[in-house]
Amino acid sequence: MAQTPEDNGPRYAIYFVPPPSSQLYRCGSSILGYDAYTGNNVPFPDKFGGGAVNWNELTATPRRYGFHATLKAPFFLAPACTEHQLVTALRNFAGLGHPLHSFVPTLRELEDFIAVVPRELEASLNELAASCTTLFDAYRAPMSPKERARRLASRLSRSQIQNLDRWGYPFVFSEFRFHMTLTGAVAPHRKRAILDVLHDGFRVMKVEPLIAVDRLILMRQETAEAPFRVLDEAVLKIAPS
Repeated sequence: MAQTPEDNGPRYAIYFVPPPSSQLYRCGSSILGYDAYTGNNVPFPDKFGGGAVNWNELTATPRRYGFHATLKAPFFLAPACTEHQLVTALRNFAGLGHPLHSFVPTLRELEDFIAVVPRELEASLNELAASCTTLFDAYRAPMSPKERARRLASRLSRSQIQNLDRWGYPFVFSEFRFHMTLTGAVAPHRKRAILDVLHDGFRVMKVEPLIAVDRLILMRQETAEAPFRVLDEAVLKIAPS
């Protein structure tokens, strides 16, 4: 029987993940209850919110992906490619020379979930994501009919379907928005209260006022049920201004 991508081993993704020593990462990973650097669970942040929020329930969906911003969405490796080649490509790309990427973090509702986003539109982050989408697509296995059907069930627009068929993911280029997911779906009547708790938490944790997007992280997911974990890290070489 011919293999489908679902049978084709682990999935990979290229993310921005803040360094583990940063307050942003400590805060985000504690909210999700998972540290993608170590692969370990971490305590939920009962020190803010007064225990009124069930973080385990609220963050169950994004927990498996770790605290991150997507630059190249999860994909199975193309049959002709190896993990070593993908790691090498990541490091080579990071070493090419890039603008200095940074953003002021803030919390916002995005559809039915809450995420960390740049306070202002940062074109350089969109350009970085677009470069990752195109360059690393050579390492992506074709999307399976099962995966396509699953994506189409979420009522994508025409342009999103075109992106899905060409790039394996609907939210790229003009559909892309840099964000770091903190919750699963939040009921409309709870959004304001959850946002207030998260704002208080960021203040208590002293999250940095400016975040440098200075690295690319290659993630690996062993099986569909497993969480993503950091496989490799490549610091972006900053091009002379």
